[in-house]
Parts: sequence; structure tokens; C-alpha cells
Amino acid sequence: MITLRNRLLAPLANLEPLLPLLARLIFAATLAGYFWASALTKLGPSPWQPSTGAYAQILPRLFERVGYDASQLSPPQHLLVISGTWAEFLLPALLLIGLYTRAAALGMIGFIFVQTLTDLFGHGALSQPETLGAWFDRAPDSLILDQRAFWLLLLSILVIKGAGAASVDAWLTRRLP
Repeated sequence: MITLRNRLLAPLANLEPLLPLLARLIFAATLAGYFWASALTKLGPSPWQPSTGAYAQILPRLFERVGYDASQLSPPQHLLVISGTWAEFLLPALLLIGLYTRAAALGMIGFIFVQTLTDLFGHGALSQPETLGAWFDRAPDSLILDQRAFWLLLLSILVIKGAGAASVDAWLTRRLP
């Protein structure tokens, strides 16, 4: 039985190099558009002047405390909002083309942690059990715990394995000494 199992399953090991490409493809099909659409809502009149919505999404309670007046925020707070907005554009783009993939995937993981904390504490999702969800229940579709766990798994594959053979990273590695 074990020999039969090994013969049947051994060819699957040959598919392992496709895992990074598959992870990037799944990211492109499911998450890149989500992050870019979110980033578009944060664009203001210039790249260095985010929309009011950017401040409301990234610093919800603080922005409310200052009466929704961005001029009342400090330079580091402005920098945080600008950085968050551009991270939503740049990190997915880097993952799609496979450039600095491990760093971009780590950046996305950090971004998702910050996004989750903002959703939980800034937007009050902690008090919304249907949005927060629970692990080890039979409902696999909660917006925060379930979905984001899958996002992090997908990105972890890219952190560990890199972008794979069909990427700018691989092309640069072959071209540079």
C-alpha cells in the first residue's frame, strides 16, 4: 500500500516549483484588485495629498477627534496615511511582477496586520461577531479571522519560496553575477 501511494503521489513533488507562480496568480485573481480599489479611494488631488477618505479609513478615531480636518494632524500622521495609500498600490504590483517578492510579501503581511488592527479597534469590528468571525467554527467566510488567515498563508508562501521562475526576481538572478 505504501509503495502504491508513493508511486501515485511522487509526481506531485515535481509540481512544487509551480507553487510560487500559483500563489502569485491567486493573489492577482483575488487580492490585487481589492487592494488597488481600496487605494483608489484614498487618492487625493496629488500623490502627496490623500483624500479625506484616506484619513477616515486609516486613522478613523483620530480623524474624528480632530473634526475630520486633516490640517490638524501631525506630519508623522500625514506620512502614515500617504505611506499606507502608496503601499496598497506598490506592494501588490511588486508581487504581480515578482520583483522584490519576499520583501513585498512581508510588507503585505505587515499591511494586513495594520489593516486588521484598524478594522478591529478603529472601525469597531471587534464588537461585530459576524464580521470578526471565529476560527474552528463551521463558517469559513468571516471577513477578518477566516479570510485574512488565508491571505497570510498565501503571502507566507511567497516569503518562504520567493516569486518562482516566472518573475523579474528570477530573471535578475539569472542576469546578475
